[in-house]
Amino acid sequence: MPRTEFIATGFHVPARLVTNDDLARLMDTSDEWITQRSGIKTRYWVSDGETGATLAREAACKALTKAGLEPGDLDCIVYCTCTPDHFEPGNGVFLQRELGISDIPAIDVRNQCSGFLYGLSVADAWIRTGAYRRILLVGAEVHSRGLDKTTRGRDTAVLFGDGAGAVVLGPTDDPRRGVLSVHLFADGRHAEKLWVDGPGLAHDPYVSEEMLQQGKHRAVMDGREVFKFASVLMPKSVDLALQANGLTPGDVTLLVPHQANLRIIEMVQKLAGLRPDQVYANIDRYGNTTAASIPIALDEALAAGRLRRGDLLILTAFGSGFTWASAAIRW
Repeated sequence: MPRTEFIATGFHVPARLVTNDDLARLMDTSDEWITQRSGIKTRYWVSDGETGATLAREAACKALTKAGLEPGDLDCIVYCTCTPDHFEPGNGVFLQRELGISDIPAIDVRNQCSGFLYGLSVADAWIRTGAYRRILLVGAEVHSRGLDKTTRGRDTAVLFGDGAGAVVLGPTDDPRRGVLSVHLFADGRHAEKLWVDGPGLAHDPYVSEEMLQQGKHRAVMDGREVFKFASVLMPKSVDLALQANGLTPGDVTLLVPHQANLRIIEMVQKLAGLRPDQVYANIDRYGNTTAASIPIALDEALAAGRLRRGDLLILTAFGSGFTWASAAIRW
């Protein structure tokens, strides 16, 4: 049975750079307040005419170019997002249309910050079983249009950025390379600690003036609880990925975690027994791009020469649900 290899990566963010000082002009906050709590200095937000699908298209085209492939060479699209452009259909078909292709399957994965790793698990299974050979795995988000940019929403509005990351996956018969394992977890008891209540069909009507006035269509987060659980469960998932493959923290070349909060990333590094130089972080420049954060960081790390053939890459994420995940990959 073949393994799944990462053939090429790419990412794209909008041109509009938003600083902490920019946000301080919209709400009661400051550069110091945001930086101390999150490590974020800047993020990118979309402008008119940009959507999740257009960001995903740009990231996908960069990855395909590096892979020496055309959109028509793809067998399947796995699109990971928690900010779809429309209630339905899924964004995968809109990306497919942006790429000028048809007929191949396009599946959406809705697992928020863990979405890219959930999507990787799906794509890995399909490639290992021979269902598809060339899969485009994308994480793409447009948070900025759904944020409450007033003081009421500052706890979440300052955290999120827009962007897309893409990976072209394919089979390899080299037993020394590829995805070694992917590990997925969820605990729905904590769903309301980080969620968007509506619009939704649990409500009748599923959207109402009252809902909008109360801000239920905006993301709400219990920051302390999210920090507490993420700081414990992400390093545990790293340990599990290593143990499953008979590896130790010393074997890790690079950990690319979901970029949620710099304090969480530093906590994961310490509890997983890793050195700071074994961890890649770029949250200071992009903010939290949820499902896009890992592929964006991975593409940057590759461009910086942080990964070479034969290196051990570990990925880990934690997000709304709660969901969390990890993966071990031999580059």
